[in-house]
Amino acid sequence: MEGPKENTRTVLELFSGIGGMRMALEYAGKPFTIASAIDVNPIANSVYSHNFGDKTVRNGNILSLSGEKITKLKVDTILMSPPCQPFTRNGKFNDINDRRTDPFRHICDLLDKIPLVNFILMENVKGFEKSQACEMYKTRLEQAGFHWQEYILSPHQFGVPNTRHRYYCIAKRKGMDFKWKSEEIIVQPEDRHKTKQASIGTMVEKDQEQLEPYALKSAALLKHLPLMDVCTPESTNSMCFTKAYTHYAEGTGSVYCPLAKQDFDNIYSLAMNAADEDRKIALLQELGVRYFTPKEVARLMSFPEQFSFPGTVTNKQRYRVLGNSINVLVVGTLLQEL
Repeated sequence: MEGPKENTRTVLELFSGIGGMRMALEYAGKPFTIASAIDVNPIANSVYSHNFGDKTVRNGNILSLSGEKITKLKVDTILMSPPCQPFTRNGKFNDINDRRTDPFRHICDLLDKIPLVNFILMENVKGFEKSQACEMYKTRLEQAGFHWQEYILSPHQFGVPNTRHRYYCIAKRKGMDFKWKSEEIIVQPEDRHKTKQASIGTMVEKDQEQLEPYALKSAALLKHLPLMDVCTPESTNSMCFTKAYTHYAEGTGSVYCPLAKQDFDNIYSLAMNAADEDRKIALLQELGVRYFTPKEVARLMSFPEQFSFPGTVTNKQRYRVLGNSINVLVVGTLLQEL
């Protein structure tokens, strides 16, 4: 006899970006329909439409949403990834005084006006948990009849060779239980969700000719390579990729060398001790160091292999929208709470 069928979730995706939350729902294997997906970034929306071929995504202003509109959509699930800049060093930690939090604050004001919604997942940067915005959100959730669980997790903890610590909060109506509950912020996945650590070598493209455009230029090798995090095929981790990847050299994501770690170390050491700059450049070029391609970054963010970009989207735009997205495996794991 078949078990009871799972209810199909009716989902509202806010700050929907390139569809990471939708891909996480697919990863979780939960039946769902997207009632609407809303984002202000037309490039992100074009990537969303390209992959999901439907009309659910719209260039919309979240400030125009009302409790009535959400209720009319018969939505029971909200997934959202609000702008993180107000909670980062680059955004000067302006928190709720930053106008970019206006749409999120508007959602907080609607929480007691959406009676059909019983599940909300929100993602943001690590550090959000210490913000005024986070306190305000939890206060409004409480007033609207929700309880919640907080998490700070990174895909590296799940066996993915990439570090991307993010804050997550799942809210459910009071009376609905959590499968994974703690009084504290959960900072480790359950053992059943951990898998053997994958290596970077399993994630990269092999066609060297197509990869030439991603090679670091001589000036970048000389000036920036000593500051960069270099991955080799056997590496089991990489740095968090940000939207400024390839634009700024430091702290925006790792670069890749196709040589074994030992060979990299030997050649790099020779280069650093070279008698003149020409010899140094020649040795550094032997390393074949390059940026990860957008496709590889998508893999490290656990996007499905069939995910792609429309030809109209430039590499710079691809890195930007990926840097603003989520890790599909981590969110898909959390969506087991549905």
